[in-house]
Amino acid sequence: MATTEHKEGKATVKVVYYTYKTLADGSHPFMVRITKDRKLKYIATGQSLHPKYWNPLKKEVRKSYPEKAREKLLTKLAEWQAKYSGAADTLAEADEQHDAPAVAAKAIEGRKAARRIKLLAYCDELSAGYLKTGQAGNATVYRDLRNQLAKFVAAEANAPAPPTGRGQADAWAEWVGRYDVPLDRVNVAFCHEWEQALRATGIKEITLSLRFRTLRAVLNQAIAAGLVKPTAYPFARTVAEKHKLQVGKFDVSTGKRAISRDELRNLEALPTATDRQRLAKDIFLFSFYGGGINFVDLAQLRWRDLTGAAVDTGYADRLHYVRQKTGGKFSLRLLAPAAAIVAAYRPFTFATPDSYVFPVLDSAKHVSPAQVSNRLHKVLGQVNNELKTLGQLAGIATPLTTYVARHTFATTLKQAGTQIALISQAMGHKSEAVTAVYLDSFASDVIDLVYEQLL
Repeated sequence: MATTEHKEGKATVKVVYYTYKTLADGSHPFMVRITKDRKLKYIATGQSLHPKYWNPLKKEVRKSYPEKAREKLLTKLAEWQAKYSGAADTLAEADEQHDAPAVAAKAIEGRKAARRIKLLAYCDELSAGYLKTGQAGNATVYRDLRNQLAKFVAAEANAPAPPTGRGQADAWAEWVGRYDVPLDRVNVAFCHEWEQALRATGIKEITLSLRFRTLRAVLNQAIAAGLVKPTAYPFARTVAEKHKLQVGKFDVSTGKRAISRDELRNLEALPTATDRQRLAKDIFLFSFYGGGINFVDLAQLRWRDLTGAAVDTGYADRLHYVRQKTGGKFSLRLLAPAAAIVAAYRPFTFATPDSYVFPVLDSAKHVSPAQVSNRLHKVLGQVNNELKTLGQLAGIATPLTTYVARHTFATTLKQAGTQIALISQAMGHKSEAVTAVYLDSFASDVIDLVYEQLL
């Protein structure tokens, strides 16, 4: 449309109780009334109400209308109002000449967009967005969700398995274009069917929780973007919505993941046979002595993040870094074992203050967020494999991973009498409830000791 020389006026949008039309059951419909330049256009909402429940003086639904039905009706009418008012605002702000039908047409663009943007494609879009902003961890979580959903979609449609691996971008795009499903297909039934399919693979509860929390986040963002209606939302927002999926039902309590101080000493004393084993051992120990720092943050530490005597001797006494996952800033004193690990790598990795401390990333090779993410994923797998081997050699029953180091840090502090609030702060958790997940699995050991006091 052509831009007018004057400021284009805004259409008036209002949901009205349309008494000029009576339905077969005696009720009157609610209509969206769009007024522009003294011309009207009515849009049916599909909602109606019997006159006995309407207060014509206050122009509102009477309180005598059943509460749940009243709340549902008002919510839907508010959604209609918001959709068409938003369209009126958009056209007015653009200063485009328009009329009432144009407002109506603008309002349904979101519905058309929802048909264009589908589930798997939207997951891809979100993952790419996180990658561009340097949030490689979130990008991976959304990509993994997409991969798992694609398997389910393929099975439901009796379609060929989705293409995976590098160099499959074109094949993936073709597959998605053919078999992807609309965003509003993700309803309660879809979620329950996907849960059953995932459980059939032997997936752990904590992974189930992650998958559905991520799917919930996808739908929340789609709703915020106007790509899907809130009414189709399959997740329970209140206790009353028992028919919907409640993510909190998944058991996220963890099995024992910490090792004892004696087991840690055995690992420290264990000689390593290869460079990979040495790196894996050093990463585990540095995480334990370095405040439970996780692998992603540890691997991206640079020499500039260390202060003290590092510049002259390689021996640092303090570490400063920003946690990738939360953006939280950390400053901690390096204990002697952690400082010794850092010093041992200085001759091999220090070139400039921007050089990485640990030989995981190469600043010349791993430049883009995608390259960094892929490299971290690959090395983490190698490190955890080596740790499992080292754990067996050290006589440790718990399969070692970098995550175990973080758990061991938290548990050691707890057993020393440190308050959970302080442990939570040290680990960068948003709440003590998150920290409690790390510590719950050790409660039985503590309780056993308490009961021994009765003997």
